[in-house]
Amino acid sequence: MRIDAWLWAVRQFKTRSAATAACRAGHVRVNGERAKAAQTVRPGDEVRVRVEGFDRHLIVRLTLVKRVSATVAATAVEDRTPPPPPRESVPIVPVRDRGSGRPTKRERRDLERLRGRDGVA
Repeated sequence: MRIDAWLWAVRQFKTRSAATAACRAGHVRVNGERAKAAQTVRPGDEVRVRVEGFDRHLIVRLTLVKRVSATVAATAVEDRTPPPPPRESVPIVPVRDRGSGRPTKRERRDLERLRGRDGVA
């Protein structure tokens, strides 16, 4: 079974073309190697998929030809993804609104101070 079709069937991607694009971009690995969209997967293979900036570690249990319900898809895959880090350990990244122009000198100094690069050794 093709890796892109399997990822679509087990509901990791909304469309098969999105799964194919992820394979082309190098976001899918099968048994540690970059996977092309047409690469075959078998039960027991380890699949790593980068979705929304996080890696998902999946083990193939069943190969599904068609897209199935979420409960059936859960039986076809074993999810070994580690839990996400707690919120307080994720650093806060300053974000400016789009279209707000360049930051003023005061705003630049505040951003540098927040990032820990305030120039004080």
